[in-house]
Amino acid sequence: MTIFWMRPPKHALFCDARPNLDLNHQSQGNALRLRPTSRRMRPYLPTACRPNNVQFAARSSIQQTARRTYAFQASGTPSFQVFNRRTKWLQKERSGANATQSREVGYLKDEMAKRVSERLLDIKRNFPRTLDLGANSCNIARALIGPNPDNDPENPSSTPLPPLASKISELVAADSSSTLLYRDADTLPDGEVGEGMKLTRQVLGDEETLPFEPQSFDLVLSSLSMHWINDLPGYLAQINNVLKPDCPFIGAMLGGDTLFELRTSLQLAEQERKGGISPHVSPLADVRDVGGLLQRVGFKMLTVDVEDLIVDYPDTFALMQDLQAMGESNAILGREMGAISRDVLLANEAIYRALHGNEDGTIPATFRIIHMIGWRESPDQPKPLPRGTGEINMKDFFEKK
Repeated sequence: MTIFWMRPPKHALFCDARPNLDLNHQSQGNALRLRPTSRRMRPYLPTACRPNNVQFAARSSIQQTARRTYAFQASGTPSFQVFNRRTKWLQKERSGANATQSREVGYLKDEMAKRVSERLLDIKRNFPRTLDLGANSCNIARALIGPNPDNDPENPSSTPLPPLASKISELVAADSSSTLLYRDADTLPDGEVGEGMKLTRQVLGDEETLPFEPQSFDLVLSSLSMHWINDLPGYLAQINNVLKPDCPFIGAMLGGDTLFELRTSLQLAEQERKGGISPHVSPLADVRDVGGLLQRVGFKMLTVDVEDLIVDYPDTFALMQDLQAMGESNAILGREMGAISRDVLLANEAIYRALHGNEDGTIPATFRIIHMIGWRESPDQPKPLPRGTGEINMKDFFEKK
């Protein structure tokens, strides 16, 4: 049985309820702040204040990383492939190589890491060994050692609660990109990072084949990395395998109508200028499928919910520049090679504004987040009673009221 539920974040910057708040992202200061507004909440990112001629670090450093050897290599390729894993690895390497630019565009991954970590507030237990799968630049580790989301900002004199890191003894941050994984190693080194939590980074030879022993983790977390996995059912089955009995998996991935504005405008622009279309936005899982996949691979007591994050950009060029700097560029196997032509980009800008533009001159970009929680099966878990064993007729119960 799958439960579709939303836990309201303690300090949400955006959620489906669309509160009367707005988010400003200041790229140069890398700071987020809330301010009251009369319109629905949309974070405005003045990306245009950054130079457009950002250059990534020299390719030689990436090539040196590419020659790194690993103790573990994948035994085979998935039976069904949508994404080019090497292309995605190179994109993440380039993102990590330009640390300054990567930090400026880390607003989405940082925010989602906080929201994934907040789910631990609902589970009243500690987790001696935790796996952060697809850790990117250790966003979840930074969220865990930050202030507890349950602290009352309106009452600073109250006793502050300990950070969520106090619930975890060891956090293993695993990712295929060593450059991105170690991007902040100077400020967040391996070892003791606060509140008794030990951070250990591990570079994966293949993110789709996990090298961990069965039943070796008390908790698995994953934030904004699973949408690049080819064999998602097999990946979830491996996550279930490395969990101990009656231990949870908490994840968040992009899905559904993410970037539907960019998808539709690019298709119309290419159809108009070239007489055909090619894929530029990745196919993503739907929320209706995620619950079924979790149940299929053996997870129990499922919880699935959805929220939309809408970010306002000054133009489509700023949006695509940020996606590239995040390491979230197109990696579909059948994509058209080379840069998009100037004519198509200009047509895309005009169509995007005509169909989706805001009154203040900005353009919205929707990121649909699918949250999921599943538990490894255990004999001690509560289970539903067999059909027909109920002693109270619900119809009679409501009629009496």
